[in-house]
Amino acid sequence: MNDKPVSEMTFEEALRGLEEIVTRLERGDVPLDQSITLYERGAELKKHCEARLNAAQMRVEAIRLSEDGTPKGTEPFTA
Repeated sequence: MNDKPVSEMTFEEALRGLEEIVTRLERGDVPLDQSITLYERGAELKKHCEARLNAAQMRVEAIRLSEDGTPKGTEPFTA
């Protein structure tokens, strides 16, 4: 397991770490105390992944079209 601080992880590193935790917890062979620690780390990784995805979504731009259908610029993405 990666002991790197979550705040320093890329999205891909955090997602990989979360997948590893889920696999370990699903196996069911982890002692209770360690399971709780893993769960807490997993929750932190999940939150980090969601924040990184939200930040990426905010950077996406939609192409604006003029009345005749030709591109005339971009505008911030809105959900």
